[in-house]
Amino acid sequence: MPLYMDVHRMDAIDPDALAGAHERDLEVQERFGVDYRSYWYSHQPARVFCLVDAPDPESATAVHREAHGLVADEIYEVRQGG
Repeated sequence: MPLYMDVHRMDAIDPDALAGAHERDLEVQERFGVDYRSYWYSHQPARVFCLVDAPDPESATAVHREAHGLVADEIYEVRQGG
């Protein structure tokens, strides 16, 4: 299954809210055949990065949309290096 990294441009980062949003992703992901593996964030600039196994970008986006409404600004297919 393809691996994607999505990018969310935020105004500010609330680590507790992000953890809650990730938990909601995990609750609904199976319905879309998706596996949200992990996420990272930075405060300056305020960005969130999610790593996800998904059949396609639309399925990954559908999970975010249903779980909490915070859809990514960008999504890239990536490959893991050494």
